[in-house]
Amino acid sequence: MNIADAKRIMIIGNNGSGKSYLARKLAAITGLPLTHLDREFWRPNWEMPTREEWAERNRQLIAGERWIIDGMIRHGDTMALRYAAAELVMILDINRFVCCYGVIKRAGKLREDMPPYLWNSRGPRFLRLCKRTLLFNTKAAYASMREAYPETPVLVINSRREMNRLLKQWSTQF
Repeated sequence: MNIADAKRIMIIGNNGSGKSYLARKLAAITGLPLTHLDREFWRPNWEMPTREEWAERNRQLIAGERWIIDGMIRHGDTMALRYAAAELVMILDINRFVCCYGVIKRAGKLREDMPPYLWNSRGPRFLRLCKRTLLFNTKAAYASMREAYPETPVLVINSRREMNRLLKQWSTQF
């Protein structure tokens, strides 16, 4: 796949699948501006915007001609807005146990893809996140989007090894 043809890329997948990692690396390779949805969505104390506020913020984010957006936040059906605007959707269909390991590994650390006032601590919220990660079904989660927007190119990445191989390949295209 020639990644140079895509100017609006959406990266989605399970918690801990490597969305933010892939997005950062891809942004460095392509020069496309990067938006992490977690940074845009979460307010102090894990408060959420209203559906209307989030929908408007998504319309602003996708209005640009060039972008990479990573994240899963569906609040108010905004996934469809982003999916419809994307020229390429990358779905990380990584093994759930690998994803859960990724979630556990980053717990308690500040991350650049999260607002600076939030971090992944180990507590009840963390346990719910681990449970959701283990129960997440990637194929089922995106089936409706793929049906609704069959013209949108989709690249499914099934392992971290494949992700790194593709990043290496793409780095030679720029």
